[in-house]
Amino acid sequence: MNRTHLPGILAMAAIVVASNILVQFLFGQWLTWGAFTYPLAFLVTDVMNRVYGAGPARRVVFTGFVVGVICSLIGTQIMGEFGPLVTIRIAIGSGLAFLTAQLLDVAIFDRLRAGRWWRAPLASTLVGSSVDTALFFTIAFSASLSFIEPASDVSWAGEILPLLGVGPMAPLWVSLAVADWMVKLSLALVALVPFRIIVGALTPRTT
Repeated sequence: MNRTHLPGILAMAAIVVASNILVQFLFGQWLTWGAFTYPLAFLVTDVMNRVYGAGPARRVVFTGFVVGVICSLIGTQIMGEFGPLVTIRIAIGSGLAFLTAQLLDVAIFDRLRAGRWWRAPLASTLVGSSVDTALFFTIAFSASLSFIEPASDVSWAGEILPLLGVGPMAPLWVSLAVADWMVKLSLALVALVPFRIIVGALTPRTT
């Protein structure tokens, strides 16, 4: 392992661990605190991609995936008030969503890297975040996929309510997904600032 890649690997691992913990705590009615930390994973991936290339970025992604799987396995063994802190559906949804979205982010960034500096990180993060949200919430909470873990009762997520409290009627998990997606899109724009600063600091200057 190249030592210059270690900060990215450690940062990704820290983000995954923090997000797995913070996702258990609500922020308002439609979000968890994990919604604010997890999008930083895309920032780490994009910085690694810009500075070191797609290969090292993928290695960082796989490290994050392994850490996430370990956290999920630990969570399935810890019993909370209503059962395991992490259900099998949530573990599968989280792992598949993370790996698919992050690898997609790397591929899109690599394709667009020759364009203007903001184009690759913004486009890759927007697409990756959208795929991540759609995969995770559908796998974890959609009634149509209840066969994945029949013993897990996620009927609460299927309660029909106004979308985000004000829109058309939809299952609760759809409101949770939309709120999560909106936060990710907002942070994708905000993250352009630290992306520019970090990449500038890590990129050798030519004279």
